[in-house]
Amino acid sequence: MSKDVTPIEALPPHIADELDQLAKRFRQADGVGMQVLSLLGGQAEDLLGRLPMPVRQALDRSTRMGLEVAYDAAFASRGRLADRSDWLNTAAATLMGAAGGAGGLPTAVAELPVTITVLLRAIQGIAADLGFDVENPVVRAQCMQIFAAAGPLARDDGTDLAFLSTRVTLTGAALHGIIARIAPKFAAVLGQKLAAQTVPIIGAAAGAATNYAFTSYYQEMARVYFGLRALARDSDLDVETLLREFQLRVRPAILVE
Repeated sequence: MSKDVTPIEALPPHIADELDQLAKRFRQADGVGMQVLSLLGGQAEDLLGRLPMPVRQALDRSTRMGLEVAYDAAFASRGRLADRSDWLNTAAATLMGAAGGAGGLPTAVAELPVTITVLLRAIQGIAADLGFDVENPVVRAQCMQIFAAAGPLARDDGTDLAFLSTRVTLTGAALHGIIARIAPKFAAVLGQKLAAQTVPIIGAAAGAATNYAFTSYYQEMARVYFGLRALARDSDLDVETLLREFQLRVRPAILVE
């Protein structure tokens, strides 16, 4: 272990406890998504095959546009609507998903940018709740970074850690670069959601279930992402040290040489 990394045993007990809780959140975030897959009777990778080819081809472009619109719309709404609790955000998104799934693919596609905005607004609310200034352009860009996490239907063993450690800076057109980097991965995640909402007969139920899973999942990822940064801020430890300790709790073998 390098000299500039604080070993686990040297961490104050309250910091170690908070890291344990954040790691527990991270590991448990997959549960609802797996229940959705069970409801749909398939695998996540099979869902995209249910979408018409034109929709799949347009998904990346639509996702980029949705993220661009959501970035401004979610922030603008903060002046009109107060932040809501996680469960209220989840409930609202669940109802939207049911409505989107009820009409099949056309209504599911129409609902997509609204869902992205609701998710981003929920993420911004979590950042603010943990003491971060959402008016700061870097913090707003960090909120976008949460969408770089693998989706609730795609995580395999709780080891998707890259989005936590990616450095986010904002200069000039950097936001467009962030969106361009996030969009392809997020488009695949949203494609699974769209495909689930087009399942015959249970479209509304699948739409509700997927939106419930997505909102719960990304809110948990935001709690972990900003929770680690809040812990670094409040404890005077660097983020890299805390990330390393967090990784050891989530996947001990990842740092074993």
